[in-house]
Amino acid sequence: MRSNALKTERETFPPAIRTGIVLAAGEGKRLQSFIRQLRGDALPKQYVNFIGTRSMLEQTYHRAEKLISRELIFTVADPRHLSYREAYQQLASHPQGTVVLQPKNRETGPGLLLPLIHLHQRSPEALVAVFPSDHYIREERLFMDHVDLAFRLIEEDPSRIILLGVQPHGPDPEYGYLVPGEKIAHLAPSGVRSVSRFVEKPADHTAQELVRQGGLWNTMVMVFKAQTLLDLIRKFVPELYGPFEKIGDAVGTGRELDIIEAVYSELKTMNFSKDFLEVLSLREPSSIAALPVRGVYWNDWGSVQRLRGDINRIGLRRHDLVQEDQFSVA
Repeated sequence: MRSNALKTERETFPPAIRTGIVLAAGEGKRLQSFIRQLRGDALPKQYVNFIGTRSMLEQTYHRAEKLISRELIFTVADPRHLSYREAYQQLASHPQGTVVLQPKNRETGPGLLLPLIHLHQRSPEALVAVFPSDHYIREERLFMDHVDLAFRLIEEDPSRIILLGVQPHGPDPEYGYLVPGEKIAHLAPSGVRSVSRFVEKPADHTAQELVRQGGLWNTMVMVFKAQTLLDLIRKFVPELYGPFEKIGDAVGTGRELDIIEAVYSELKTMNFSKDFLEVLSLREPSSIAALPVRGVYWNDWGSVQRLRGDINRIGLRRHDLVQEDQFSVA
């Protein structure tokens, strides 16, 4: 399974079709010691079944498939993950051509762009929802109702990126924050707002001030038109766009894997939030918007403390069954 990014004959999608990207290429280093105690190995956290009957990645798929056809959900993963039986089985269970393997982890910018390039080659007009694979979401259906709303807003106005933000439980310097600004007139009934400020992993005192100002945690779940995001990357991060343009030209050809390897051997890391979204909110704020998510408990299981805290809060043990309509792990 060197790569199964595309079938032999590249399929195309109808214009403006809803598609998804699942980010599953991370190592989850902060949870590795806990996972070793739990399992005896270093299986990346997204493939681990902490509670219930599904892994975090499987819960992400389960949630995304409420809105998007299974064959239209692309996953970016690390080929090293395939050495673990659970990871291989979870990725191989998805339709051929939907798993994109990146040769090296270059942070969330390249991790998002690689599957996006594949989607764009099939349908430049595709609408895309991005889902990280390490989130805990209790009110799953309500959360996906917000994603559905974001899709409908992008259908109406494809010039923007819509980021879903949730009410913080308290100040936390390890999250990214969105500070909602004014209502956007023609989208006002939806509750979507401009973003007056975007801060990734602020200092403690700054996080407290952001919460006081009504800041929202950035879930990194976002919806946009594929062409719109690529145009913004070209404009504001041309040093990243150029290498991926080369990959795009090679997609579906016999040169694809070699070009990807060559590009990644020289590619610099880029954090999508800090190195792109923060810049975008300052230089072209009209292209980014926040959709406040109300009534949903959300958490990023990036640390042992958060993981244990949520398990204790909902009174679960690792092998308790998940009631799908009550909560999910993703």
